[in-house]
Amino acid sequence: MLPELSREEILRYSRHLLIPEVGLEGQRKLKAASVLIIGTGGLGSPVALYLAAAGVGHLGLVDYDVVDQSNLQRQIVHGTGMVSRLKVDSARIRLLDLNPDIQMNTFNEPFTAANAMRIAEPFDIIVDGTDNFPTRYLINDLCVLTGKPNVYGAIYRFEGQASVFYAKEGPCYRCLFPEPPPPGLVPSCADAGVLGVLPGTIGTIQATEAIKFLLGIGSSLVGRLLLYDALEMSFEYVNLKKNPDCKVCGSHPEVTTLIDYNEFCGVTGLDHGQASAAKEWDITAGELSARLQSGKHLRLIDVREPHELAISHIDGADNIPLGLLAARLKELDSAQEIVLFCKTGTRSTRALEILISAGFRKVKNLKGGINAWATEVDRSLPIY
Repeated sequence: MLPELSREEILRYSRHLLIPEVGLEGQRKLKAASVLIIGTGGLGSPVALYLAAAGVGHLGLVDYDVVDQSNLQRQIVHGTGMVSRLKVDSARIRLLDLNPDIQMNTFNEPFTAANAMRIAEPFDIIVDGTDNFPTRYLINDLCVLTGKPNVYGAIYRFEGQASVFYAKEGPCYRCLFPEPPPPGLVPSCADAGVLGVLPGTIGTIQATEAIKFLLGIGSSLVGRLLLYDALEMSFEYVNLKKNPDCKVCGSHPEVTTLIDYNEFCGVTGLDHGQASAAKEWDITAGELSARLQSGKHLRLIDVREPHELAISHIDGADNIPLGLLAARLKELDSAQEIVLFCKTGTRSTRALEILISAGFRKVKNLKGGINAWATEVDRSLPIY
């Protein structure tokens, strides 16, 4: 039996009630519905705000990060006064201020194979607001195994994607991407950047798809992948088909339980600190500073993109962008001690792997990148 709307709720949702496709019954469906949003960042922010405003009665938020000043350019559910606060707490306060009539559950913990079933069990729909492959594959497999729809979104610089992966009616995420890309091939927003309004566009589309699904109206993105290009202001669609040999939703599935996706993907979805390589290949900012001050001759290689040098740089470092490194190895002397660095250590870790594979042994990765250098050594440099 659907819940009734109070007089206050009828006034709040009056613009919905005027739409024949929603009406009073549809609004009662939304009040009875529950949606789990995994991630309260760029995508999760507009999803959560619009679902709360629309009157979805029960929202769950999963995140274990804290609000950072660099988040505020796109993660609009958070504000300056919430910097250093837990993201789930920040989002909860904002959403209940927007709509105090909804029920909120927050989960300040990583979304893992160990807790995914427990967290997701009470919710009708899962919205993927993540930015890493381990969690993305985990969400997909969870939704297939539990029969829940997976409202997917992804962003990169000026481009975005959206779809609804629902194995009961169409393909799942693994039908489209059976295996993740090699570690380091696809940079995160922290390394590649993202236009601030882009997650608003894609996240709003995700919220729209969730509401349509709950109401049972319109034509969903099940079986279709939406491709958005903000620079061209273009929307394109790719029709998707179910893969009969899919490892999780195919005729003879190999994946019948949730697995350790960090090992499966070869990358970590649980890193919010400084990126680093294996300990024997790392050098800290303090250690590098001491070695330079002692007169040690080191070759510093900055693998960031050229436009990043205008933000911050280390004097004496040579710039060889990661994408060009393999083609420019002849410029490096394997007998010379080399220290690689980028913004936070992610790209330089990949650069380290390239050099080691090419036979270099006198090479180190600056743990935490130039941001760690700015924090620990040269405080005149900005952190970005």
